This record gives sequence, structure tokens and C-alpha cells, in this order.
Amino acid sequence: MRHNKKFNHLGRTASHRHAMLANMSISLIMHKRITTTVAKAKALKKYVEPLITRCKDDSTNSRRVVFRYLQNKVAVTELFKVIAPAVGNREGGYTRIIKLGHRLGDGADIAFIELVDFDENMAKEAKTAKKTRRSRRGSGKSAEAPAAEEVKKEAPAEKEAPAEEKAEE
Repeated sequence: MRHNKKFNHLGRTASHRHAMLANMSISLIMHKRITTTVAKAKALKKYVEPLITRCKDDSTNSRRVVFRYLQNKVAVTELFKVIAPAVGNREGGYTRIIKLGHRLGDGADIAFIELVDFDENMAKEAKTAKKTRRSRRGSGKSAEAPAAEEVKKEAPAEKEAPAEEKAEE
């Protein structure tokens, strides 16, 4: 029976699991996105989100508690100086797991886990107008026209440059 077995042990001893999750947390904090298996990503989410919540209060005690988990001064500084201001108004859900498919070697489910506020592709401000139709008629003509105009503009400039040099001599 699985009474009160709430977290995935990931096939590791407790010390190995804590070291692995700390290393993955440091990588996530420094790079803002990492690729790993789905099981590790879910375990990492439960490990790192309380640390991010703790970093909203920049006190000596909070820094000591977070350092106890991560054991990396650079990551703790990054967490309190860069990440905390970005997630200051968010109530939770600081990370996002996006599944990518299966790994070729062993068939394990792969996903990337990222910090939500640091993804440029998903940012609300960075959205641009999308084309709703994919037509070959209009796209070929409009895509080639600016390139052709640039070539025409550059070509006379190249011809004029030697003429100017001759005039100066």
C-alpha cells in the first residue's frame, strides 16, 4: 500500500536526490530553462517553487534558508536580485513544464521546465500580429519585393563609390 507516500523518490537515495534537485535548481535559476525528464521536472517544481516564494522577502534569514537548500552563493544572489523582483506580484506558479516527447535512447518522456516570467516567447508584451492565412500567392511577391529593392539600392552606391575616388584623385 502507498499510504502517505507523497513524492517521487526518482530511484535514488535521499542524499543523492537532494543533491540532484539542488543542482537542477541552480541550473534553472541561472539559465531560466532546462531540459530534463518529466518525472524530474515535476520533482524539481515542488523543490524550487517554495524557494522562489521565500526569496520575495529579502531578509538575512530568507537568504540563509535558501542557501541551505542550494549551497551556491551566485544562484542565491541571482534568485534574490533578478528573479524576486520579476515574480513579486505573482501568487505562485513560477515554473512551467512543457512536454517535448520521448528521448531517443531509452524512450523516457522529456520536458523542459522554465521560469514563467523569463520566457520571451510567451510574454504578453512581445506578441506580434499573426497571419491567419497561409497563402502562396501573396507571400512570394511581398517577400521578394523588399529584397530586390535593397539590392537595387546597394548596386548604385557601389558604382558611385569608385567614381568619387577617381574625382578626388
